[in-house]
Amino acid sequence: MRMLAKICLMLLALSLSACGDNGLSELHDWMNQVKKEASVRVTPVAEPKVFIPVAYNGKDLIDPFDPSKLLVVFARLKAANDNGLKPDFDRPKEALEGYALDGMKMVGSFDNHKSLQGLVQIGKAVFPVVVGGYIGQNFGKVISINEARIDLVEIVQDATGEWTERKASLELQEAKK
Repeated sequence: MRMLAKICLMLLALSLSACGDNGLSELHDWMNQVKKEASVRVTPVAEPKVFIPVAYNGKDLIDPFDPSKLLVVFARLKAANDNGLKPDFDRPKEALEGYALDGMKMVGSFDNHKSLQGLVQIGKAVFPVVVGGYIGQNFGKVISINEARIDLVEIVQDATGEWTERKASLELQEAKK
């Protein structure tokens, strides 16, 4: 076994001695030639612009976003466009004013020999509705009831904060089979 190790070691030494730098000299010559031919071009950096500070003279002018100025303008607009319409905040709220109209559906009506009443379903509960009653979260007052629908007028604020009337209705929902 020792003899085999010595032979392998000798073969390894012979094979490594055969790797001279014959191919490397050509590579070094080529790299030196390319370095001589390549020229480095650096573009000069432009001079920085000179900053000249300017004094702000607008501090003595009227601030266009001054809250007191805006309040005066809004008060003028409100006085010019005031239609006197606003909800009655002093009356007690009715039970159906705690629910949104899109969560209600009309499921029927009945005549109690005095007036026609509508039946409104919210979830699994059914509530009677009379003309003059209030429903919905936008101060909706019922103005008419018939067998097919309940009409109401809501009082809502527009983008400028003015109160306006908006008509709405609940249509009779057919039973699903």
